[in-house]
Amino acid sequence: MNTKTRQALARIGSRYPSRRSALLPALDLLQREARGHIDHESLVEAARVAGVPLSEAYGVQTYYTMFRRQPVGRYHLQVDTNIPAMLAGADKIVSHLQKRLGIRPGERTEDGLFSLETVEDLAACGTCPVIQVGDRYYENMTPARVDKLLAALRKGKLPDLPAQAHFSSQCNILLARRGVERAFDIKVYRKHGGYGALPLALQKKPEEIVAAVKDANLRGRGGAGFPAGVKWGFLPKDGNKPVYLICNADEGEPGTFKDRQIMEHDPHLLIEGMTIAGYAIGARLGFIYIRGEFAWIADILERAIEQARQEKLLGENILGTSAHFDIVVHRGAGAYVCGEETALIESLEGKRGNPRLKPPFPAAVGLYGCPTIVNNVETLANVPYIVQHGAEAYKRIGTPNNFGPKIFGISGHVRRPGTYEYPLGTPLDELLRAAGGVVGRLKAVIVGGLSVPILTAKEARGLVMDYDSCLKAGTMLGSGGIMVMNQSVRIPRVALRAIEFYAHESCGQCTPCRQGSRVVAELLRRICERRGAAQDIERVLELCATIKGSTLCPTGDAFATPIEAMVKKFRPEFEALVR
Repeated sequence: MNTKTRQALARIGSRYPSRRSALLPALDLLQREARGHIDHESLVEAARVAGVPLSEAYGVQTYYTMFRRQPVGRYHLQVDTNIPAMLAGADKIVSHLQKRLGIRPGERTEDGLFSLETVEDLAACGTCPVIQVGDRYYENMTPARVDKLLAALRKGKLPDLPAQAHFSSQCNILLARRGVERAFDIKVYRKHGGYGALPLALQKKPEEIVAAVKDANLRGRGGAGFPAGVKWGFLPKDGNKPVYLICNADEGEPGTFKDRQIMEHDPHLLIEGMTIAGYAIGARLGFIYIRGEFAWIADILERAIEQARQEKLLGENILGTSAHFDIVVHRGAGAYVCGEETALIESLEGKRGNPRLKPPFPAAVGLYGCPTIVNNVETLANVPYIVQHGAEAYKRIGTPNNFGPKIFGISGHVRRPGTYEYPLGTPLDELLRAAGGVVGRLKAVIVGGLSVPILTAKEARGLVMDYDSCLKAGTMLGSGGIMVMNQSVRIPRVALRAIEFYAHESCGQCTPCRQGSRVVAELLRRICERRGAAQDIERVLELCATIKGSTLCPTGDAFATPIEAMVKKFRPEFEALVR
């Protein structure tokens, strides 16, 4: 191991209050140095850096899908095949790659130049099909674009194949700078009004900011919709332990690709929101836990954070005041369940991402056993507007009890899949029109990411897109990830692909989730392959009913609820396959 690598590992270790937290970033660095996999020597070195036994380092390495134990090709091609990708024709891209490379998923070419893998959601739902090559995404892929990509890679070049990403912003708050050139640069951000809220926040008492966020009723945009200000208020009032703020940027729910827009194109909005939130809750250190596949976005955030430090907007004595707050970007390594806040904390501590039993909740006992607040990217990005314009101005956007802007990610069978910032409470029909309308005839729609109940076309008609209205309609707003399906879609196939995802992503801690997801997957596979019987449908419904509410974290409900809805609402399609 060269000196440069050892120095980089030492810098990683110095970033964290606990040495063990360096384990995932150390494994990531060593895998990159080894060109794609972690050998025994690298694992030993990572264990040394993190100060953990080799057996524990091995347990962590084998838990996360991005850490590989076997070599891959010089160009490792990963194709997203989840539901939005499936609706966009990802299967054809996989078949075309197999034909061109002469290999199947899981294999390498004889010359070691290429390897192929099909993977779960890459948060490119609006620009599918997508192929990840190393740390780079190639989106809007077609067979012709695949051929261009392969031709360039054979020449040793990573080509530029620009993707067309549709977006629009009616509120001009969260996506206000989405189309501005170099909006990720601090000078551009400040030119367009950025960092106007932070000086105002530092003139207030922390409790005044908490009160403003409570008054604005900013509901968490990660999926649950729990009020952020109320969550902040759960912190102990007179504790002697440090307080931590964690930004949950582990955007792994199929159908969801909103947080990526903020981090990639407007990172300083998130940094400003985190700094204000950190000041409000008394935290001196915050973490952005970002999914490992977003490596280039992590680099964007790192550069933006350094810019903010140089401008005295982050770090010690912010803007000449006594406020101190800094941010560490921490990369995950491929685990959907780390989107759950306690699993995320375990992962950030350098462990397997297994959810914790609650209570205690993170506000009392979180990161390193200290009070911790975990907020989503989009949630924190709303904070500067509330501070700068006031709670009343914020509440003029949206509907009662559902205030503020919301980024809706629309994928599937629409003419302009992409991200659309509209007020909470915007009718679904209006959002679909903004996305160019449905291609063909609407059959079904999932409005809040994969873990919410599907709606038939009839149920979706007139739906108002806010938390309370979606709940009344028998579904949930969730992350606002809208997946549109036309009459060509077979719902049993969608159900099978959904449960395959959850079976793959289960952490394995709870038997109902670990075993139940696999059994449901096998039953649905038999049905889709016309090998099943009528009782298999009943067995799926029985298992879903049993699994709901019986797991440590929401993952069990996250698959049992939507699968149950698909079977019940489209049962004739399932029955037709078992006659």
